[in-house]
Amino acid sequence: MKELKLTNSPLNGRVEVPGDKSISHRSVMFGALAEGKTTIRHFLKGEDCLRTIDCFRKLGVDIEETEEEIIVHGKGWGGLTEPSEILDAGNSGTTIRLLLGILSGRPFHSVLIGDESIARRPMDRVVVPLTEMGAKINGRSNGRFTPLAVAGSSLRPINYELPVASAQVKSAILFAALQAEGETIITEPQLTRDHTEKMIKQFGGDITRRGNDIVLRGGQPFTGTDIYVPGDISSAAFFLVAGAVVPGSEVILENVGLNPTRTGIIDVLVQMGADIKVEEANTAGEEMGTITIRSSSLKGIEIGGDLIPKLIDEIPVIALLATQAEGKTVIKDAEELKVKETNRIDTVVNELKKLGADIKATDDGMIIYGKSPLTGARVSSHGDHRIGMMLAVASLVAEGAVELENDEAIAVSYPSFFEDMAQLTSK
Repeated sequence: MKELKLTNSPLNGRVEVPGDKSISHRSVMFGALAEGKTTIRHFLKGEDCLRTIDCFRKLGVDIEETEEEIIVHGKGWGGLTEPSEILDAGNSGTTIRLLLGILSGRPFHSVLIGDESIARRPMDRVVVPLTEMGAKINGRSNGRFTPLAVAGSSLRPINYELPVASAQVKSAILFAALQAEGETIITEPQLTRDHTEKMIKQFGGDITRRGNDIVLRGGQPFTGTDIYVPGDISSAAFFLVAGAVVPGSEVILENVGLNPTRTGIIDVLVQMGADIKVEEANTAGEEMGTITIRSSSLKGIEIGGDLIPKLIDEIPVIALLATQAEGKTVIKDAEELKVKETNRIDTVVNELKKLGADIKATDDGMIIYGKSPLTGARVSSHGDHRIGMMLAVASLVAEGAVELENDEAIAVSYPSFFEDMAQLTSK
């Protein structure tokens, strides 16, 4: 348990948040599937991404780690070998779901597991389309839950309409489609983060988008390349919110990823009236730049529809943001939060209520009434890194000490979070 006594401490200074978690995962995966060396800089060395490295090492891929770089020595799709050990994804849904797409077409047997949280998360949303492509996957409740056993087989292309907007499901199908003979078409109900599509192109592949349709042909080879991982906007979001709500704050976040499918948190801050400035840099591959946020008065808004996939991971801290805005904020169309590391709708509501927030859960989101004074209390991350960081930021505006249980969960995506928070509040 960590006791936080940072009440009303303004945040001032510059920080570079860790590398993007989604891009870090995918850079290792594509590097492993490519021919030749891939060098990855600013890789997120959090627990989730290290699980991905561990799984690919067990699949026979030579991966070096230095202080500054991850170097993947890929041998192409055929370079993956049957693992002698179970592949353990830990707490990482991205690792296990994308691996299912990759392993479905490999000519060997493998078994995937995760921690207690992963064991509760639905895998059938990936297993169903992969099975339609010819994959052979067995698990608890007909492949709905881990452990999952994959017997690699020949795959066929499909036309698939995603029932939910999920980048993980889309990416798993794309990895499988790369191993199928012919053209696969995936239709998204709403646009989701497109890091997989961008990385296919970075590694020399070809993929086409037609409106909400994604078209990909199988049998494409990849070539190793150099990757720079921008700062994770989902991690930056916590300091963006802190900078907006703690009086007297000015925070500059450098080299943050600005992929348009991920910048919903910026849209929300602008709509709420935040004092925010975004400066984009000229880069190849993923968009990135510098964000400056200063404290200001905020107003409640309605958040839903096409905006939700652009900020699904930021909703816990957006809920905190809304407690410090004048008026009512409604978050809707966010049912996907129920199947994250925790049921994030109920967990966010229950934990913020402990601090005195006027907030209630709905079937697909929450309603928050502000501006609410928050007070110190004992709260818990429930093993969810984003809940933990949100509650740590709440301590900055709460009167009295906040005691955070299970704070170690934060290391999943932001190992240096508390060091960076201390740096910004010690000016």
